[in-house]
Amino acid sequence: MANQWVNQAIGKIEADFQRSADTHLIKLTLPALSGIDIYLKDESTHPTGSLKHRLARSLFLYGLCNGWIQEQTTIIESSSGSTAVSEAYFARLLGLPFIAVMPKSTAKKKVQQIEFYGGQCHFVDHSSEIYAESQRLAKELNGHYMDQFTYAERATDWRGNNNIANAIFDQMQKEPHPTPTWIVMSPGTGGTSATIGRYIRYQQETTQLCVVDPENSVFFDYFKTGDTTLTCDNGSRIEGIGRPRAEPSFIPGVVDHMIKVDDAASIACIRLLEKSIGRKTGPSTGTNLYGVLMLAKQMQQNQQQGSIVTLLCDAGERYLDTYYNDEWVANNIGDTSEYEALLSPFFNDD
Repeated sequence: MANQWVNQAIGKIEADFQRSADTHLIKLTLPALSGIDIYLKDESTHPTGSLKHRLARSLFLYGLCNGWIQEQTTIIESSSGSTAVSEAYFARLLGLPFIAVMPKSTAKKKVQQIEFYGGQCHFVDHSSEIYAESQRLAKELNGHYMDQFTYAERATDWRGNNNIANAIFDQMQKEPHPTPTWIVMSPGTGGTSATIGRYIRYQQETTQLCVVDPENSVFFDYFKTGDTTLTCDNGSRIEGIGRPRAEPSFIPGVVDHMIKVDDAASIACIRLLEKSIGRKTGPSTGTNLYGVLMLAKQMQQNQQQGSIVTLLCDAGERYLDTYYNDEWVANNIGDTSEYEALLSPFFNDD
């Protein structure tokens, strides 16, 4: 009977996937970068509004197929928001209780979305506390700790099977430069960069993977030093990416290049991007875009043409009370005007 419920659960998830189309690849027109085509893979159009919808689906299938998730299993996840929103969606689909362990600073809109899907939010003071508290709750409730920071890199089939890298290369086929020179990604768990990097190598593509890391995150230093014991005291101010420790799902060996991005640059980018595409995007998209612009500038200086693909990770409407609130930005991020002035020529028509 247990297998019958698992079979039904997997069937529900697969049916949900079958009802969904892939996400759009948006061409960003920047006349200042003539000969360099930039694309945004718009992950905000998933049912739960972010890139993490893919991860949540994979983690549930992984847990079900491993026998970790059974009927009535309480699902626990450590998350700053988007993964928890998506996992709450799938937990409701399967009729399972869901608890998200997250920092108190998580955007209110994400908390509301988790609760909308029937999940509970369990808050901690600092992002470094989410791991131990999730493990404690799982043990106390005899539940399953999804642990995205460990399993994100292995829950998705990186060889193909409609993963995000597979989709990007398929959608680029009819573009002027169908094989991207670069794909740019920011790490939260590191799972998406692992999938993309492995896929590039498996398919023997010439594309290079650049990972962009915000302030208050150890991924950049981990990439440079290989030191798995690195930690930082403060949590990332760019919600959803950057971690205070070297997460098991971050695989530095598949990354070709990393760029450290100031938080003010990330916010400047989403403000400029909004003027260009008429839409608000989440702050991690700003981190991604800054990396894209730096690589494009380098390509231009080298008189190189080509394409760069990055991710629009989620919509900005989740962050109206934070990254799109001038007072909050001034108090928590600082002055972004210097970066807006520095980057605005990329977006000008002349």
